[in-house]
Amino acid sequence: MKKIAILLFALTLGTNVLVAQNNCSKYYPMKEGTTFEYTQFDKKGKNNGTSNFTITTVKNDDGETVATMHMTYSDKKGKNAYESNYNITCTGDGIKIDFASLMPTKMIEQYKDMDVKMDINGTDIELPNNLSVGQQLADANVSLKMDMGVMKMNIKVDMINRKVEKREQVTTAAGTFDCYLITETSKSETMGMAQEMNSKLWLAEGIGMIKQEMYKKNGDLLSRSELSKFSN
Repeated sequence: MKKIAILLFALTLGTNVLVAQNNCSKYYPMKEGTTFEYTQFDKKGKNNGTSNFTITTVKNDDGETVATMHMTYSDKKGKNAYESNYNITCTGDGIKIDFASLMPTKMIEQYKDMDVKMDINGTDIELPNNLSVGQQLADANVSLKMDMGVMKMNIKVDMINRKVEKREQVTTAAGTFDCYLITETSKSETMGMAQEMNSKLWLAEGIGMIKQEMYKKNGDLLSRSELSKFSN
């Protein structure tokens, strides 16, 4: 169950930390060597860990720009909890993320060693270059099926009701940024257990995610993530 919790965390955070290039994506800087550091806080505002992202490669493929992002997450004790590599594609109209590639690398390797059969499919999450207040964004989803011989497990995550709410300034340890606020609902189902969370995402031009807050269905704050360092 701990590995499942890590997977759901990766799917939630990884989809929002995207990157840009002036001639490709307006909101995300697709440049090799660009680094981001995000600090996670629990509902009481206590440090709960750090996520680091680095753009390791950028290449052109059939008229599209594809960047590979390396992500590591360290818990509040500084222990490396997981890492992953995933792909971001820029089409010129915006960016899209291969949802399936957000699976933590070590987790996939461990399951392969255990002869676990995995089937991952879904729709890419998209973010257009032209955002405006009131705009509705496309839904996204991912489905993971695992066959472990004696047991089968299904995990499904849907990201729905994605909407651009307003523009406002946000201040973090990395500075003050002009942002669009995007809200969305994430519905997940694991082994028959359903969970629903709402999130607020603050997005700045040329950087990407500045801040994110996660809430229970009843509106109680669960956690928040803030940009603490950025370099390109």
